[in-house]
Amino acid sequence: MDTSERILISATSAFGENGYDSTSLDSLADDLGIRKQSILYHFSTKEILLHASVANALGELREVLSEAIRASEDGWDRIETIVRGVFRLAIQRPELLGLLREVSRLGPPVLTKAVEGLEPLIEGATKWLKNEMKHGRVVESDPQLLVLSIYSAIMGAATESNLLEAVGIHQTPREVAQRRKELLRFLKSAVIPVGAL
Repeated sequence: MDTSERILISATSAFGENGYDSTSLDSLADDLGIRKQSILYHFSTKEILLHASVANALGELREVLSEAIRASEDGWDRIETIVRGVFRLAIQRPELLGLLREVSRLGPPVLTKAVEGLEPLIEGATKWLKNEMKHGRVVESDPQLLVLSIYSAIMGAATESNLLEAVGIHQTPREVAQRRKELLRFLKSAVIPVGAL
């Protein structure tokens, strides 16, 4: 693994776990056992490093979502597979979803770039939901608003354990699985018409 990749991995963890404002290039350099100037050689500013970290995190999230779409059938199966994939990512790489949550807090311009990075997935999901509504497999509503609502619900529930950990509440894998189960029950009742399964 080259230095640039090591810096990116360390920065993603730091930004996702501690927040952008609480992460310094000096502390990143110390953690990596390199000089701050080495970070600045690869990423000329902290903000550029943040943008690179976000792009990397979005790439991994897009990969998880794309795989879930490929591995699932239409209707409820696809939504359930996506939820399971995001929760798996939250368990395996909590710093990635923590970073995406941090992006929401930071706002523009980093949030604007992140939304642009998700745009193809949002457009694809909106188109898919329109088709699902047409076939009666999803309740009639504004498909783009529904995509954003589902995304918010999934990301909120998947990153909740990070927030709980931050205040000293440790969750077992069983409790995380229960939270996922509750989210699935909520989404199913909200988006699947009665009798459509």
